Amino acid sequence: MQASITYSDQPYTFDPTEPLDISMPLHDKQPQPECFWAEPVAFEVIRVGNFVGSVAEGGSTNYKRIHVTPHGNGTHTECYGHISADEHATIHNCLKRFLFVAQLITVQPQKQENGDEVVLLEDVKAKLQGIKCEAVVLRTLPNTDEKLTRHYSGTNPPYLEPAIGQYLAEKGIQHLLLDLPSVDRELDEGKLLCHHAFWQYPKNTRCGATITELIYVPNHIDDGLYLLNIQIASLQLDASPSKPVLYKLSPVFPTL
Repeated sequence: MQASITYSDQPYTFDPTEPLDISMPLHDKQPQPECFWAEPVAFEVIRVGNFVGSVAEGGSTNYKRIHVTPHGNGTHTECYGHISADEHATIHNCLKRFLFVAQLITVQPQKQENGDEVVLLEDVKAKLQGIKCEAVVLRTLPNTDEKLTRHYSGTNPPYLEPAIGQYLAEKGIQHLLLDLPSVDRELDEGKLLCHHAFWQYPKNTRCGATITELIYVPNHIDDGLYLLNIQIASLQLDASPSKPVLYKLSPVFPTL
């Protein structure tokens, strides 16, 4: 099956039956990533009187409550409400489109004199030179499935040089996705410099821009141009657990 889109006057085809899921699944009481000291995800069976919300326990249906911290448990998409007191700055209000042309790039964080591992602006710029897109999907090296279960809290994981946020904003990138817990340093005295720069908050806020953290892009997915679908729950909250999905784009050239 083939579908087509046109972006920047260039037609592309993609196969909607071949999605590439780059989200991390949420489990109950199983190894999975956590960051910023979030409690583990938990699924709780609802019990009311004689009713038990578990077919395995003899109930008629499965009926459970989920305990999850979007910023700390698995893949999540956030809006500028993450750093704003504006009650209307929710992911439901800010994210109104769900399909975007995205460039997937792979970069190696560089160790700094203070021991931090940082994704540098010069490396990101080199990967995006000449590329026109609406979203950037950033995969970091080394890229192993250990990312699917890593506990990041208190480990000072890699992060982005704050200038990257400014660069992407100036380039018109509306959506940034990465496989790290945050674009900023784990403990940075609350400055969140890259967040502020990317959203241009508070002076020229890019209300429709989003950041998606803790994705996982398997190695078999090549760097290149994709159609990106960002799926969220309609939460009136600054962030939501999310499911970003890629579809490989193939350019269509005129035939003679």
